Amino acid sequence: VFHEYFQSIRDELGDLAVVSPDVGNVKIANMYAQMLDAELAIIDKRRLSGDHVRSTSIVGDVRGRNVLMVDDMISTAGTVCEAARTLKDHGADQIMVAATHPVMCGPAVERLTASPINRIIVTNTIPSGNRYAGIEDRIVELCVGPLFSGAIDHIHYNKSVSALFRQFGDSKR
Repeated sequence: VFHEYFQSIRDELGDLAVVSPDVGNVKIANMYAQMLDAELAIIDKRRLSGDHVRSTSIVGDVRGRNVLMVDDMISTAGTVCEAARTLKDHGADQIMVAATHPVMCGPAVERLTASPINRIIVTNTIPSGNRYAGIEDRIVELCVGPLFSGAIDHIHYNKSVSALFRQFGDSKR
């Protein structure tokens, strides 16, 4: 789902760096960097407490580049907002975040509102309701319905589910 979206807007992304907001997401960030023919950067973060993090340094060059930060979910938005501030401090231009699951709990919307993040791309794995109030203009919500229905169809007819992902390159996710 993300693959199709980012390929459709690749030209507008310009000089791009794909960023992992922490060491745990490097593999997926590298996959996106290769897919989008972009540079890879990694943020070194330190978790101070449950939802408080401090980004300390960046491995890679983001100066003057648009940035796509990829993460599995946005819960309280502490990680992505702190990372976005660090990216701006290091000269990043436009900052986008892609996250599969928009949990958006606690101070998430308030943090995202105050952050330098320009666009937040999420899927509809969690019903949005009014969870985006105040940041609707920054949200792009992608539909996973066709992917899920394809998976159900493949399972029902005893076909390979991984075949659904082969069109995107790596089927071993």
